[in-house]
Order: sequence, then C-alpha cells, then structure tokens
Amino acid sequence: AIHPGYGFLAENPDFARACEDAGIIFIGPSSEVIDKLGNKVMAREIMAQAGIPMVPGTDNLKPGDEGLQEAIAFGKKYGYPIMLKATSGGGGRGIRRIEKESELAEQYPIARSEAKAAFNDDSVYIEKVVVRPKHVEVQIIADKTGKTIHLGTRDCSIQRRNQKLIEIAPAFHLSSELNKQICETAIQAAKAAGYFNAGTVEFLLDSDNSFYFMEINTRLQVEHTVTEMITGIDIVRTQIKLALGKELLFNQDHVQLRGHAIEMRINAEDPQNNFMPEGGKTVTVYRSPGGYGVRLDGFCYQGLTIPEAYDSLLVKLTVFGWSWNETVDRLKRCLTNFVITGPKTTIPFYLNLINHPDFKKGRFDTSFLDENEQLFEYVENASEVNKLARLIAEIHQNKQNTYAA
Repeated sequence: AIHPGYGFLAENPDFARACEDAGIIFIGPSSEVIDKLGNKVMAREIMAQAGIPMVPGTDNLKPGDEGLQEAIAFGKKYGYPIMLKATSGGGGRGIRRIEKESELAEQYPIARSEAKAAFNDDSVYIEKVVVRPKHVEVQIIADKTGKTIHLGTRDCSIQRRNQKLIEIAPAFHLSSELNKQICETAIQAAKAAGYFNAGTVEFLLDSDNSFYFMEINTRLQVEHTVTEMITGIDIVRTQIKLALGKELLFNQDHVQLRGHAIEMRINAEDPQNNFMPEGGKTVTVYRSPGGYGVRLDGFCYQGLTIPEAYDSLLVKLTVFGWSWNETVDRLKRCLTNFVITGPKTTIPFYLNLINHPDFKKGRFDTSFLDENEQLFEYVENASEVNKLARLIAEIHQNKQNTYAA
C-alpha cells in the first residue's frame, strides 16, 4: 500500500491510477474521484446537480479573445471583484483576483500561462468574489459501504496568497444550527461525488452566514492535526484501515468534539518581505517547545539546509486547550520558547498576531492580514534560550568554565 501524504502525488489521478493498475492499494479516494474533483469546473457541476450552494461562476472559458469576452460579460452581469481560477488548480495556486474590467485584458492571458506552467492545463474559469469571507472546512471520512461521517469544522481564514497559515478547530463563532447545516452539507457533497476515505469539503462563509461550496480536497490536509486533537480520532490510522477494506466502527453520534486546537505552520519565510522563502539557508539552532497539549510535526533539525525547490514548511506547531483562552496562552508560550536561527521564520510574526485583540476574540476573516499591516512591524529579538546558549558557548571557547556543555 502507498500513503501519498499531502505532497505532489496526493491529488494526482495518474499516480492513483498507476497504483490501481499495479495492484497496489492507494490510501485515499479512487483515481476517478480524484480526477473529477480535481477539475474544479466538473466539481461545480456535480455539486450543482446535488443542490449544494455555490457562488456564481462559469464553465471553462474559451481560448483566446472569445474567452476574454466571456469573462467581461460575466463581470458586467455579476459585478467586481471576480476570481480567475485555474481549472486544475489547488493549494491556493492558479488564482488571480480581478478588481475591475480594465484589468481583465492584462490578467487573462497571464492566468492561462500560469495555469499551463503549474498544472499542464491552461483552462481557467471565473467565480464571483465573496467579500470578506471566512474559510470554513469540514473533515469527512467515508468507508466503501457509503457510510460517511464528519469530524467537525475548521477555520482556515488567516491566509497569505490564498494559502493557509493558521488553522483552528472547531471553527469559531458558528451557531450550533449553522455548524450543523455546514457539516450536513459537507456529507451531502461527499456522497454526491461518490467519495471514499478521508477528505475535506471547503466552504466560504459570508458576513450574512450564507455559505458556499469551494472545493473538496481529495487528500489528507496539512491541518488534520487540529481535528485529531479535538476528536481523539487518528485520521491517518483510519485512512489505512478503510483502504484495507475495513468499515467505520463508529457512528456520527460517537464523535465528540472537546476543547480547541490551533495549528501554526512554521515556515522558512520572511513575513516582512512578502513571505519570501528562505531556501538555501542553514538552520544553526533548533530548539522546540513541548509539554501538555503540544504537538510537533516536521523535519527541521540543527544543520538542515532549507530546500529551495519545495514548500517552505519546516514544522507544524499544534496546541490544544480546554478553552479558547487556554489554547491561545499555551500557543504564546510555545512560540516564545521556539528557537530557529539561520533562516527567517514566521515565528515572530505569529507572536505579533496572537497578541492582536481581534485574534484573541476570534474575530477574523480572509482579509485579516491585509487589513492589519502592523502585524508585520516587529524586531527579531534573540530569545532567552538562544542568549544563554551563546553565553555558554563563549565561556567554553574562552576556557573559563570547563563544565559548560
């Protein structure tokens, strides 16, 4: 069997199909499901037939000037802003926001070229922009009998360049009725697609609490850790058992959500330079936090040279607390004690962010970073742990303390 993780091959239908043809168990949905849900236009058609709420959008735009005219007509009908999206896109890539008609002529060919370069498919489509939405998603699991359950919601609204930075479970400030509606709609969407194994149904939630289908991620999500923390369910273990033909041994009523969990992606990036990746630099000091309710998933270590060709994620820091305030307090302690020197990281930026009064109150949407430029105003002070380590090294070098270690 092969578990594709959440890397390049996780949502590649050709790879899943190659496994199936070779008699190797692919731990995930079928290649057919990956194929049709990976095509965003086809996914929209499936959801429309199932009555799932969606933002207004188009089919694939035609090539050349004809497609540009279709885009202009859509903008005139529904107004701006609109999103140009790669049909085969994902992970926040292949998306361009268009604020006015005059931008379309320039951005349309660029969007097609980017889609071709990133996904080997230059087709694009348009969706109306939901202004100031929250990004809410639902973790679902389904066995081969069709039994489908959800493991609650996550809020992934804090993003940069349409890619998530912070994930929270459960989603904040949802009424019990709205939470129920979103979760039931997620199950309906999964069943409409014939979904099997673990997946994530993503929605946009507007200021009027109307929610709209965005996509189904046909893989394990980076942020599955927060769901595991609040449910006590090992999602990866469950994936493996389902792939081996086992049935789900628990029902929806057995899923109990407890407390709160927050995941922060510790990236080798410079937030003060538009999150520029720090590839090629070497980690000179690595000291990670620990204790009750703290989980670390990563590959970072002292001496690591950051790969330049891959994602900048070094380690995922996930914390659990029985209350929201306890969770935020624990997160602050962890970030304060987390030391990575060599490359710039998102740690000092996160320390700024969690001290923001709106974050503490759970008041944020996808525009949070754009509207709070002061979050990027900080000085990277050496931590007390780092200062002490440097002092001991200097004492040892000068032979003034033979017991320093």
